[in-house]
Amino acid sequence: MKKAVLIPDSFKGTMSSMEICSIMKKEILSRFPSCNVVSIPVADGGEGSCESFLQALGGKMVNVEVTGPFPNEKVMGYYAMLPDMTAVVETAAVASLPMVENRKDPRNTTTYGVGELVLHAVQNGAKKVIVALGGSCTNDAACGLAAACGVKFYDTNGNSFVPVGGTLKDVARIDVSTLDDAVRNIPIVAMCDIDNPFYGESGAAYVYAPQKGADEECVKELDAGLMHIAEVMKRDLKLDVQNIPGAGAAGGMGGGISAFFNAPLKMGIDVVLDCTGFDETAKDADYIFTGEGRIDSQSLRGKVVIGVSKRAKELKVPVIALVGDIGDNIQGIYYEGVKAVFSINRVAVPYTIARTRAKSDLALTMDNILRVL
Repeated sequence: MKKAVLIPDSFKGTMSSMEICSIMKKEILSRFPSCNVVSIPVADGGEGSCESFLQALGGKMVNVEVTGPFPNEKVMGYYAMLPDMTAVVETAAVASLPMVENRKDPRNTTTYGVGELVLHAVQNGAKKVIVALGGSCTNDAACGLAAACGVKFYDTNGNSFVPVGGTLKDVARIDVSTLDDAVRNIPIVAMCDIDNPFYGESGAAYVYAPQKGADEECVKELDAGLMHIAEVMKRDLKLDVQNIPGAGAAGGMGGGISAFFNAPLKMGIDVVLDCTGFDETAKDADYIFTGEGRIDSQSLRGKVVIGVSKRAKELKVPVIALVGDIGDNIQGIYYEGVKAVFSINRVAVPYTIARTRAKSDLALTMDNILRVL
């Protein structure tokens, strides 16, 4: 084997994608010392996205004080500036669930700090911004983000304000003409790995707000707010966000970013593959090694393994997937370009035990595969 490309997702709660790449690389070089091993660690659009891009492409982390999950509270946020002056902004950096701890309340949390990060990146030379939507504690439809970048929201009395989840219902008019010119003139892309609609029973509030602290009454209130602002967006911005798959991501951020910035929602793995130049890197590889914590029928909807294998299939490069668990009905992945799937679980033990030996099990599984190759 002369060249191998490593592009695994993390095994949640067990190993980061960077740790997996390191273990895989060590085993490959022990069997094929002259092999050119290219590592592309992947994050799913949540916490760790900046670090993964920096690990794969280089660049620097930029730290800046911005608004936290609650208005008028400051936190130290960050974003990654890549060598090509693409900025990667994590919603989770300033508005994540762990940051609110026992104060969860999606009626009052804001994405304003995310917008401040976007604005800071653009004012410091970013030519493109990638916003990773995962892990938010918010339900404000990216209104905070937009307000930080200059978009104005008005109530029925003509007063401007920054909406949060509980006040989306009070938005009577949206004015995007005040959007910061620097932000207006650069492409913004959102990383989104779900296809939930903006509102409704499978929308942002009903599906995700309960884990953000919403009870049944609050969920109904938040959903009504999303439905209301969707109508205002349709009227003022000429976009029906309810028809955009993934608009419900991150408390409606998917729909809001589409409406306020004309930003496309892309599967996280596709953004990573495009940014890292995966097609060019992998075209002459002998094998591509990928993986995720569990592979099942849901993986066919566009998770890392399938995203990688679809590209690899076009390149005619075989893909080998190493995973934690293998679910039922995964036959479809073989038609998408995956050559073989291996579970790293070497003994039948509960997850609490399996996770403690995951690194050594991964190394041993990788070694056995390499023996065959």
